[in-house]
Amino acid sequence: MEPLKREDLLSLEDYSVKRDEFRTSVLDHKKHRRLQIGPAANLYFEDRLTIHYQVQEMLRIEKTFEAAGIEEELDAYNPLIPTGNNWKATFMLEYPDVEERRRMLAKLVGIEDRVWVETEGQSKVYAIADEDLDRSTDDKTSAVHFLRFELSSSFIEAVKSGSEISVGIDHENYSYMIDSVPNGVQQSLVQDLD
Repeated sequence: MEPLKREDLLSLEDYSVKRDEFRTSVLDHKKHRRLQIGPAANLYFEDRLTIHYQVQEMLRIEKTFEAAGIEEELDAYNPLIPTGNNWKATFMLEYPDVEERRRMLAKLVGIEDRVWVETEGQSKVYAIADEDLDRSTDDKTSAVHFLRFELSSSFIEAVKSGSEISVGIDHENYSYMIDSVPNGVQQSLVQDLD
């Protein structure tokens, strides 16, 4: 997938006109890009469309229309677009209760390094987490992490040939897996690969 460029984006004025339609389209697309792993962990797999929407929303919220500000947003978000041999995801630990969230984030230090994908005949691929900045301390992890799953050519070929994808987390305080991701998610992830 090609990175986003300024000319791919709508002006703030044009976006305000097309926002509802674009948002509806992206939300429908995202239905096949989310995996819940256990009761509180979610992977939101990113692609060019999800990042395009995120950039447009950030520009709208921040009322950014100058070239330098737009380039800054593109520089921040383009690294989240998969490059054909990887999957990229926003990983969120979602605990609605504030006290439970505080307690669990302290128990889940390092969880971002224990998220994996696997397919038949291939080794687990553990996520490379938070390449832009460290989001954990020795005392707690963050509720949001950015992950990259770097895939071998044999892993990619297996998935493109129809091997089912498994996803899981093997942290000592949070161990869950999905034996076979739903078909819609599988098809969506295969489209990210060259």
